[in-house]
Amino acid sequence: MKNSTRNKIYEIIFEADTPKGKLFDVALLFTILISIALVIIESVPSINSQHRSLLRIMEWVITVIFSIEYALRLLVVKKPFRYIFSFYGIIDLLSVLPTYLSLVLVGSHSLVVIRALRLLRVFRILKLNRYTIAGNNLSKALWASREKIFVFLFFVINLVVIVGTLMYLIEGPEHGYVSIPSSIYWAIVTMTTVGYGDISPQTPLGQLLASAVMIAGYAIIAVPTGIVTAEMMKPTKSSNTQVCPHCLYDKHESDAVFCKKCGGKLN
Repeated sequence: MKNSTRNKIYEIIFEADTPKGKLFDVALLFTILISIALVIIESVPSINSQHRSLLRIMEWVITVIFSIEYALRLLVVKKPFRYIFSFYGIIDLLSVLPTYLSLVLVGSHSLVVIRALRLLRVFRILKLNRYTIAGNNLSKALWASREKIFVFLFFVINLVVIVGTLMYLIEGPEHGYVSIPSSIYWAIVTMTTVGYGDISPQTPLGQLLASAVMIAGYAIIAVPTGIVTAEMMKPTKSSNTQVCPHCLYDKHESDAVFCKKCGGKLN
């Protein structure tokens, strides 16, 4: 493939600064949504029994489209192996692999296995993040606040362990708290305000502790929302969809000429 042709295909597939690139992203976005809808519809027994052939044909058409896209990405990128083992490279492979595996794993004894493998097609939903600006912004906000979220989760884990242990000591096996793990399960369910009701305190002291955990749960749920929102509200630098053809780094500013990660020249 000539360099000029490869560069043009690269810009269309990996970037969205051109009309063709935007059209490619929109078309692929609709294809992903249709493929996810097919997975969901196929799980309905009545629809699957009546339209099995049509659903199978549509699935193969979509699989061929994703296969061509995957092959083109390998052809135009300068370091194919880097792309293959990247996050999106693995997701792209999972998007097409289950359908082809269904041809190899045949026989009545493996039908259950095939069914489970074909459900991996739902991983195509992870491809959506690549084509939406809002999804990229949310991913950046989550990554920027990862340390705060980790500290928050560590605090919550410590809290449910302490509360679960206290409830085990207060209520005991006679009231359903047969072990500390089951008591921790109760603490998690109560703190998240789910409240299944399969285990509930019977003593006044236990009910008092449960009330405190329920009230604390409302405040705890709001914490990660505030952390991520604060990161999303921070002013961001102007960026574009440029993807480095050498290392596949995609967080470049609008006026960038060279990749700030590997130093390679951008298209």
